[in-house]
Amino acid sequence: MAPPPLAESTDLVTAVLVVGPLALVALAYGRRVRHLGASGHPVPGWRQACFYAGAFVIAAAVTGLGPLSQELLYVHMVEHLLLGEIGALLIVLGLTGPLIAPILTFRVFGVRIFDRLRVLAHPLVAFPLWAIDLYVWHLPVLYQAALRHPGIHVLQHAMFLGFGINMWMCLFGPLPMPAWFGNLGKLIYIVAVRLTGAVLGNIFLWSGTVFYSYYLHGDAVYNVSPLADQSIAGAVMMVEESLLTLGLFCWLFLRAAKEGEERQNLLDFAHLNGVELTDERAARAVSAGRGAELRRRIETQIAEQHPGDEQPSPSGASAPLGEVR
Repeated sequence: MAPPPLAESTDLVTAVLVVGPLALVALAYGRRVRHLGASGHPVPGWRQACFYAGAFVIAAAVTGLGPLSQELLYVHMVEHLLLGEIGALLIVLGLTGPLIAPILTFRVFGVRIFDRLRVLAHPLVAFPLWAIDLYVWHLPVLYQAALRHPGIHVLQHAMFLGFGINMWMCLFGPLPMPAWFGNLGKLIYIVAVRLTGAVLGNIFLWSGTVFYSYYLHGDAVYNVSPLADQSIAGAVMMVEESLLTLGLFCWLFLRAAKEGEERQNLLDFAHLNGVELTDERAARAVSAGRGAELRRRIETQIAEQHPGDEQPSPSGASAPLGEVR
């Protein structure tokens, strides 16, 4: 039985064309981080760690699993999950508004190209784009074409990563989201994304039909049944989806609890000092991550109304603003 055609050359070209640009992006990221730190806008260390970890995961998936992923479907599934889900998520967690500002203001013939493309990160756009990309690339004709042709394989990986990043931007990215995309909207979004992935995983797990004849050689070499290989790939996808969903639900619960407490603190602080603040405005500020900014505005308004006065504490005694709850 002949080995899979072009497996070695496909793997080498894919690794070079993915890891090379990834290294350049990491260098540009580090340079931007240093610039922001010098200008008084440091990027939190945990965000930097997430970004570099994401770059490492992507590079390791392409170079470390590449050879074996050309022979076994379930290994290729692991590679794609690391690339399009885990790596993409870590990259997004490493981003902040100031970090991506130069990209959004980049002009081509006077037009801010990337700023115009922000519409792609809208939840109602990002989700269907990600879902279509996921399913179309798993059609046998395209999936096996990617395995046989380096250029198509690179395109496949780039689209998995790009649409994965775009999908996660709705939940964790620095771009502003619609007012309706609060915690309930995020919950529905998470469920929709996870169910979409779970359906594909179940198809691999229970179909009973071998989709990709390309892997017949590798299955024979490693003494694995083609259907077992495909079922393991589906199981891997289901397990990853389950763990990630559990983590996202925990994150959303903690986020909702924190936002509720911060919103109530802002309302109490404003009421205590005689400043009008609606629940809607406080909720919008907290949801956008601008609760501290709104509090500073309230403090400024209080200082303008009562110059030289200390603000009352909840017990009636004077206390610095930073101690008021």
